[in-house]
Amino acid sequence: MHFFGKNGIINAKNGDDTMLKPYERSVYYYETDKMGIMHHSNYIRIFEETRVFFLSEAGMPFTEIEARGILMPVLSVECSYLRPLRFGDEFAVELHITAFNGVRLYVEYTVRNKGTGEICAVGKSSHCFTDAELAPVRVKRNYPEIYKVFADNMKNSADK
Repeated sequence: MHFFGKNGIINAKNGDDTMLKPYERSVYYYETDKMGIMHHSNYIRIFEETRVFFLSEAGMPFTEIEARGILMPVLSVECSYLRPLRFGDEFAVELHITAFNGVRLYVEYTVRNKGTGEICAVGKSSHCFTDAELAPVRVKRNYPEIYKVFADNMKNSADK
């Protein structure tokens, strides 16, 4: 289910299914701390890796978006740590676009330990679209092919 909220932002409610395959890899040794668990700062990096992976899987690699002069700065990011990941643990990150209006993008992440199935962390990030001078860009009007990637995948996530 999806609907239009304030300021024309499309809101999506979704379940545990993702619209594209999850981003997967294992924890590298350098990502761990003295306690032997993945350092908390690395989850934010993993969220970025997941966004880059999502765009590539969706057929609009991040390099192509930037080549068109569009930037996607992070406006906010948060992460809640539920269970630790350790060196060598394989994990998967599910990405859900929860709201998008062509100017702002809202994303949620679920990090799961592939070995146990446990949710290790959940997070959110918000982004905007700008030109090289960081002036806001309305991608729906000026870059409809970029708009379609986010809008279609948000809708697909909402329909599951």
